Amino acid sequence: MPATYAQMTSSLWERPDFAWLVRYILTREWKEFMAQNGSNGTPAYKRIRGVIWKRIEEVERRRGAGTFVAPPKIHFNKLMSYSEQMASRGLVAASQLLCCKIIDYEPEIAARLSATPNSRLVKVERLRHAANEPFALEACYLSAEEFSGLTSAPLGRSSLFSTLERDFGVELAHADEEVDATAADPRTAELLAVARNAPLLRIRQVIYSTKGKATIYVLGFYRSDRHTLLIRRFR
Repeated sequence: MPATYAQMTSSLWERPDFAWLVRYILTREWKEFMAQNGSNGTPAYKRIRGVIWKRIEEVERRRGAGTFVAPPKIHFNKLMSYSEQMASRGLVAASQLLCCKIIDYEPEIAARLSATPNSRLVKVERLRHAANEPFALEACYLSAEEFSGLTSAPLGRSSLFSTLERDFGVELAHADEEVDATAADPRTAELLAVARNAPLLRIRQVIYSTKGKATIYVLGFYRSDRHTLLIRRFR
């Protein structure tokens, strides 16, 4: 008995091997697949192809170099660490620690953390990688009075969220975010491997603990070709 469309799409959706999916979408071997499942019609193929496209996210074509499967886009719709975000998309996260130090007099940032203007802060700046390419540049700011020990933490290879929970007993609950678009300045463009003035997604976050305390201020720049923001609206 021929397989139904739902059965075929379900089986495709569950397959973890991207290479298999790419082979069928980029060659004419789809005919064999459809014949095995009781259908060889073009309309059915187009529907199956749509599922494959959704599964592998996108295919990049590079002039003179063939076709490549691009790393999946990262979707922001839940408060997660970078490692957790990457894992949710089937990617392995890596971070390059650019700086981890105590800084003085950042009154605007201190205000976002409900601290006095002259409060000392811990600044943790990391370049985020996945699939062997840079995805994001993030700077996190925390109270130096409470978290000075972070300067000796191995944050180049460990999660800040996990470190706060394990070493400081702080559990994070929610974030208030401001999202806009900006252009890559020379330093950011070089770090993210994009052109100068390339469009970036900029997110400012104030992350609160389960006790309602503003704990982390994050300023992040995210490649617009690798990130999307998902918003659910209620009426």
